[in-house]
Amino acid sequence: MSEIDDVLIIGAGLSGIGMACHLTRDCPGKKIAILERRQSIGGTWDLFRYPGIRSDSDMFSFGYAFRPWNELKVLADGPAIRQYVIDTAKEYGVDKKIRYGLKIVSADFSTANDLWTVQALDEASGEARVFTCRVLICCTGYYNYDKGFLPDFPGADRFKGQRIHPQHWPEGLDYKGKRVVVIGSGATAVTLVPAMAPDAAHVTMLQRSPSYIFSVPGEDKISGLLNRFLPSKWVHSLARTRNIKLQRVMYKAAKRYPNRIRKLLLGAVKQQLGDAVDMKHFTPSYKPWDERLCAVPNGDLFKTLKSGKASVVTDQIERFTETGIHLKSGQTLDADIIITATGLNIQIFGGVAVTVDGEARDSGNLMTYKGSLLQDVPNLGWIMGYTNASWTLKADLIARYICRVINHMDQHGQTRFVASAPDGEMQDDSILGSLGSGYIRRAQTTLPRQGRTLPWRVLHAYELDKPMLLEAPIEDAFLQFSAETPAKSTRKRKLSAAA
Repeated sequence: MSEIDDVLIIGAGLSGIGMACHLTRDCPGKKIAILERRQSIGGTWDLFRYPGIRSDSDMFSFGYAFRPWNELKVLADGPAIRQYVIDTAKEYGVDKKIRYGLKIVSADFSTANDLWTVQALDEASGEARVFTCRVLICCTGYYNYDKGFLPDFPGADRFKGQRIHPQHWPEGLDYKGKRVVVIGSGATAVTLVPAMAPDAAHVTMLQRSPSYIFSVPGEDKISGLLNRFLPSKWVHSLARTRNIKLQRVMYKAAKRYPNRIRKLLLGAVKQQLGDAVDMKHFTPSYKPWDERLCAVPNGDLFKTLKSGKASVVTDQIERFTETGIHLKSGQTLDADIIITATGLNIQIFGGVAVTVDGEARDSGNLMTYKGSLLQDVPNLGWIMGYTNASWTLKADLIARYICRVINHMDQHGQTRFVASAPDGEMQDDSILGSLGSGYIRRAQTTLPRQGRTLPWRVLHAYELDKPMLLEAPIEDAFLQFSAETPAKSTRKRKLSAAA
């Protein structure tokens, strides 16, 4: 029997490292461990290595609240973010608590002793490993690390060049002087095009339909100016507060006045492009924030298109050919390399089979409590960030809330928490039902359900989530706690002795 951890975290990415740091800060003395499938820290920012990879949220709000991001670059590149996560882990000592190369297979909670038993596989040796903990926290993000989404393109096997998905970028790919077609119109595509264009012979962004794209400054010049006169902590706090408010104002305005915001966004694109590119390629059919907006620093995509080093085509693929792609319009795009920036496959809990006393708990048939605990699953926390704002804003809130719950249990001698919902609360929509992105539509049956009312309804609103998670009383009619019984205590002593 393995040694019992107070808290076991699955995932050593942005969310997992943040959760571990919050536990170190707010729950000192707890024995924690982190299980990570990869061989390094970073999660998403270690996996994705394609040219130009960067955040699509400003770093003042994307960085941890407890460890300021003090650089002036608004959208940081992937290596810088990965290093930021690594440095944070080292600063709080949680890098020493990570066990690498472990694929989590299953997790079962026993109500007899209020413990999780986690089955893992050491992928290098093939050895099975077992871990036991009191509280399990899933910080695996929401997509499948093994396989990105790839449509079934007719004739794809006929293409004689290289076909690459950004999620599995080959190290040292030589695209100098090559003709490149990037399929997609989301954040990955609009990042790849300007990053590859200087070295490629030509880059074509092939999209089925346009997305909303807006330009942001490459550097925060206001903060740069304030740094001359004010302490860096003050400057960070001011910038973070400002950017959070701007994000919320923009999102709310888009939902309340979609036509006005649409006109504003399209007008800004037109100002950047002039008559160099037809606006049909940047005029979506949907309303702003029905899908995520794409940010580009200093209008780099628009400048690249105007230079002639890249172009954009809006059309549908009829079939792949030996030398490129034949479109339904009859046009042919010749290519040496085709990049399928076609999106993600959503996966909840990293594919881990979650059970309670051996009985399966399907996330697609359950709700979340305050967006942080899963209905009817004891002692389980789940970090799910924002999709309409910086991911880490919500991840930080949930981490602090889970620490509050753990401390509450300690203060009252309790060993179990579980959120139970009243009948008739569950709705058909998923917690991300407000977004119409393809990867979300494909996963509607996988994602947890949306509730009718609080605390079962996920709000996607920082200004409302913050008081609910950090200030509202821990105890309510739905979150139930149970104290340790003599029988459970005896079982735990035996388990500890056996370990």
